[in-house]
Amino acid sequence: MNLTLKVWRQNNPKDKGRFEIYKVVANEHMSFLEMLDVLNEQLVSQKKEPVSFEHDCREGICGTCSLVINGRPHGLLQGTTTCQLHMRFFKDGDTIVIEPFRARAFPVIKDLVIDRSALDRVIQAGGYISVNAGNAQDANAIPVNKDIASMAFDSAACIGCGACVAACPNGSAMLFTSAKISHLGLLPQGKVENKSRTLKMVMQMDKEGFGACSNIGACEVECPKGISLTNIARMNRYYFGASLG
Repeated sequence: MNLTLKVWRQNNPKDKGRFEIYKVVANEHMSFLEMLDVLNEQLVSQKKEPVSFEHDCREGICGTCSLVINGRPHGLLQGTTTCQLHMRFFKDGDTIVIEPFRARAFPVIKDLVIDRSALDRVIQAGGYISVNAGNAQDANAIPVNKDIASMAFDSAACIGCGACVAACPNGSAMLFTSAKISHLGLLPQGKVENKSRTLKMVMQMDKEGFGACSNIGACEVECPKGISLTNIARMNRYYFGASLG
């Protein structure tokens, strides 16, 4: 499979950056990241600087493999991270455009590597339970409605990759933040601090420079874990109630 790669290269955060074009031969059974490994082996053998990109688990769990591929965060498949994307979904002779996630709050460190620590700071602002809950109890000791438990579990599936931010034309982190707030706010253990948590996390989200939500819905479409927009509506209700005291 002969491919043409149009890859974003940027030496550091202050560099203007540019696209560079490479030719690479890939096997259809390779993952997308394995194809980038082949490209880097080729560049190293030519005494050229390899392309910097992030990865860790390569199992769709951690979300660090964040790339925009042909204009879509994580590529052409829904419910899939970049590391789960395989070359069999491309055709011989294809041109593939590879960029980092684009957002004001995600500055480029080098090439395809971005700084997503803004999401960590949103979590640090209140995405936890700090009240003393005593010793761990048996799972059945605190009854939770099945529907509520399912909604909390679905919200907890967010891996914090930032695809929602990259997909949003406003660079909004509302889907990410609302998922984290919903995960804790729906459960009995998290309800005690729900008001203060919501206010703190939303305040930090705005402080980090994320844009506002305009209900376009691209975040839900591109989320590899299918996090629902209903989380944003729930967070707005929480925020309104918390603002009223």
